[in-house]
Amino acid sequence: MSLVDIILSRRSIRRYEQRPIPEEIMRLILEAGRMAPSAANRQPWHFIVVTEQELKEKLSQWRFTRFLKDSAAVIVGCGENNRPRAARWATIDVSIALENMVIAAWALGVGSCWIGGFNEKEVKELLGIPDNIKVIALLSLGYPAEQPAPRRKKPLEKIVHYNRF
Repeated sequence: MSLVDIILSRRSIRRYEQRPIPEEIMRLILEAGRMAPSAANRQPWHFIVVTEQELKEKLSQWRFTRFLKDSAAVIVGCGENNRPRAARWATIDVSIALENMVIAAWALGVGSCWIGGFNEKEVKELLGIPDNIKVIALLSLGYPAEQPAPRRKKPLEKIVHYNRF
């Protein structure tokens, strides 16, 4: 499959097979995130890879995170917010890095799902994340146990504008 085919075929996966992601595959996924572009190359990101079942269950307590306990891993994408210029772009930079991971994972046969609905304070306490770090998003990873149908998307004509809105 071409890279464009991979991007166009990717789906959010919320049901996973009960098998771990091999270390070499996880490393490639993380490397894809590390190589992402960032504003002024500041790389204001930190990634916590959660594989311990007890921690995944605690991360599963919110409405949109219930399936995390069944994933092979959860990547907690964090951004530095202690330097004004880095903090200004940290959310965007970390999001770009996480999306690189999502695409790399799908290319390697690993499904994922972005999660933005969580209690940041509780996640920080649970994982020992310092005050100067912001939790941007959670990303579940695992081998898909489902094949969701494509979601309806707006046509290009409704969202693309040339030269002016």
